[in-house]
Amino acid sequence: MGDYLAAELDLTQLLEASEAAPPVDAADVLARRLAEALGATEVSFLIADFSGNALVRLAHAGGDAATRTRGRETAERVPIAGTPQGRVLTGQQVEVETGSGGARVYAPVTNRGEAIGVLELALPGTPDAQTIADLARAAHALAYVIIANGRFTDLYAWGQRSVPLSLAAEIQHRLLPAAYTCEAGQCTLSAWLEPAGDVGGDTFDFILDRDLLHLSMTDAMGHDVESAILATVLVGSLRNARRAGATLVQQARTGSAALFDYIGDGSFVTGLLVRIDLRTETATVVNAGHPLPLRMRGGAVEEIALDVDPPFGTVPGHAYRTQVLAFEPGDRVLFFTDGILDDAPGAVDIEAHLLATAHLHPREAVQELVRTVRVAAGGPLRDDATAMCVDWHGGGSQPRSSDGGADAATASHV
Repeated sequence: MGDYLAAELDLTQLLEASEAAPPVDAADVLARRLAEALGATEVSFLIADFSGNALVRLAHAGGDAATRTRGRETAERVPIAGTPQGRVLTGQQVEVETGSGGARVYAPVTNRGEAIGVLELALPGTPDAQTIADLARAAHALAYVIIANGRFTDLYAWGQRSVPLSLAAEIQHRLLPAAYTCEAGQCTLSAWLEPAGDVGGDTFDFILDRDLLHLSMTDAMGHDVESAILATVLVGSLRNARRAGATLVQQARTGSAALFDYIGDGSFVTGLLVRIDLRTETATVVNAGHPLPLRMRGGAVEEIALDVDPPFGTVPGHAYRTQVLAFEPGDRVLFFTDGILDDAPGAVDIEAHLLATAHLHPREAVQELVRTVRVAAGGPLRDDATAMCVDWHGGGSQPRSSDGGADAATASHV
């Protein structure tokens, strides 16, 4: 079958049409416009769910393959393992399957490395190179549509929940950043959290300013709503202080004092606060009773020696200390909570795992680590398992590829 020549896609018109639609219909409108422009017989959007193991095809009632329904909405679960949709989500490259009836195209829906989902189309013929490139750009535009309209509807959040969340898990998810991955010119970071059967109070956070990258990872004592409340007080306090321009030490003191003021029953939270200066390529760190991170450099993994201060909420008025770490291009740093260690003592060699997954994008590396811990546990996790991976590319402020998926150049350890 010869190349299929499609009409040129006008992304501005696609976005304007989506903007004019109600939030719940925005992605559908873009899909209809794509179908009209390309003569597609099917267009669908699959969103990555919270489990990290599947995508969910969002549609309207009537689909035979739907595994969940809510009013007119339907959700069909598609496994990541062994499917073209899964390969596209993890590999971040457009994939085309051809047959006698035409072609099926899968394109990653991604924003700054955050793998949001997959755009899937059925075309009457084999697309040419220009059509494939246009579809990659359309999928990239769809990422903005999903992000913008997700503020106004629960549709996408509902689609991501193949397993119902408890109250504690709901609170925990609200404490996490809107994206779990961020690609910038100098660095790439990604985090993943696997909750225990009774949520264990883990959180992570990050924000990128003009010259600074702020990171945090915390682990509240206890389980379920009790730990979620502790995490809420600390994370809210840390964010409030950070947004007010507080230093790292001031943030630590403020967060610890908030636990005394609003909880005051001996509860505590361990944590790491990190501020990376993108100009000097150095990090300032506060360690409040948290497990030590690992660094992979030059093909070797070592524990980063940090002085450890008491957990937040344990010593009134404690003077938290900062420590400075220097980055080198090619460094990969892994931060994690004790749930990575506790659920399978001796079963998961984290250092060996870090080396074995060096070729993976940080997004895939942290998910694979948490997945390995879950398998090694042989059942429900006893504690939340959380990991954050930071790849340092260095070289000062620099651009990155932004069309059609995550930047392949960020896999800097191949």
